[in-house]
Amino acid sequence: MLQKTYPYYLANVAVAANTDLEVTDKFSGEVATRVAMADATAIDKAIGHAVDAMPAMRVFPPFKRQAVLEHCVKRFRERYDELALALCIEAGKPINDSKGEVTRLIDTFKVAAEESVRIDGEIVNLEISPRAKGYHGYVKRVPIGPCSFISPFNFPLNLTAHKVAPAIAAGVPFVLKPASRTPVGALIMGEILAETDLPKGAFSILPAHRDGADLFTTDERFKLLSFTGSPAVGWELKKKAGKKKVILELGGNAAAIVDGDQGEKLDYVVDRLAFGAFYQSGQSCIGVQRILVHAKVYDALREKLIAKTKSLVMGDPKDEKTFVGPMISESESKRLAGWMESGVQAGAKIVAGGKVDGAMFEATLLEGVKRDTDLYRKEAFGPVAILERFDDFGAALATVNDSDFGLQAGVFTDSLAHAHRAWDELDVGGVVINDVPSFRVDNMPYGGVKDSGLGREGVRYAIEDMTEIRLMVMRETW
Repeated sequence: MLQKTYPYYLANVAVAANTDLEVTDKFSGEVATRVAMADATAIDKAIGHAVDAMPAMRVFPPFKRQAVLEHCVKRFRERYDELALALCIEAGKPINDSKGEVTRLIDTFKVAAEESVRIDGEIVNLEISPRAKGYHGYVKRVPIGPCSFISPFNFPLNLTAHKVAPAIAAGVPFVLKPASRTPVGALIMGEILAETDLPKGAFSILPAHRDGADLFTTDERFKLLSFTGSPAVGWELKKKAGKKKVILELGGNAAAIVDGDQGEKLDYVVDRLAFGAFYQSGQSCIGVQRILVHAKVYDALREKLIAKTKSLVMGDPKDEKTFVGPMISESESKRLAGWMESGVQAGAKIVAGGKVDGAMFEATLLEGVKRDTDLYRKEAFGPVAILERFDDFGAALATVNDSDFGLQAGVFTDSLAHAHRAWDELDVGGVVINDVPSFRVDNMPYGGVKDSGLGREGVRYAIEDMTEIRLMVMRETW
């Protein structure tokens, strides 16, 4: 079970300042633990310590950064079951999925440990004209400076890891605001980081209410803001961020296209679509929301997907048989239920699921959803998927692009030409061939276009954002 209370971490040190934040068990609704909350004074101190830590972090050598990351990998493995249970309780994530996220947490820190000792530079040939004869250019990457991180509730371990691990690898101090609904995993991470010899001020992990955390965005001492969360919040933060670099990993209403050549592979396709749509109650920004199916296989796939959807077990996330647990809150469930009801009133038909009880939202499949409804245009962020038919592959690509979002898309096809055409034409950050858009490996460049964000995560790509290029020009003779 969880500890009764958790401190926050200010300049590498645990501080039991209060127990103001109640963290609930998302299935039972009962208070599971209490966490210390940071006020503006604590946040300001953390930023100051991060600034003061910059000289020490700049000379903290790569082999020591690697040792810190390897220590984290070791301790995460030792505390694997504790981390999984904490995630299951605070996020309502089914225990099997929680274990999977702990595995990805470990993977992300492992990749960062490898990358920490290969942040290389290059030699630039400057002798492009007679005036540059005898001049040589050398480039290296240097830490950008103190960074501000704001992480979301839906993957509170691994999406936090995608900020923290590259920061350590790059040698930048950081101040992290974990989601107030799911702060425990990040605080356990802080406890483990506090066991290392990171310079004082290298990290602070401070739960705080959104309305009291403006300094994470506006303070000019930060040189980078990395935010993962909703588009509405992310773009508003960018407006307030001032001169600092901003990385946004935001939402989507991801689509999967099923081409007409999938007849004998429909069972595989259906299994992957059900996983992508309903995994962790659909609360994933690359969850499958729109399913476009070629007319040749539509009826057969529809029948199989309805049966698969109805077979998914909903219940207590601590039960290993559970596939669909609670949404993060009853208010989010009500919001999605309202969108579903409006869609039905506009002519949509529920073909599987549709029952809602508090935060429990049954895996739900609809067809005939109008393209101007919230359920189609916005990010559902819940266990709802939409089926629609197409006859022409090019028209299906255009339908996928008819969205304010562009994170990832999936395409099931045996046609190499269609695979390359999708890669060429889909206006998204990533195209996944023969799997769902929900597929992600933690070293790949991950991010979106349009309202889905700016920049890319994936450890090496995050390190690039957290460092700057510094040029040295040397004249051979003078």
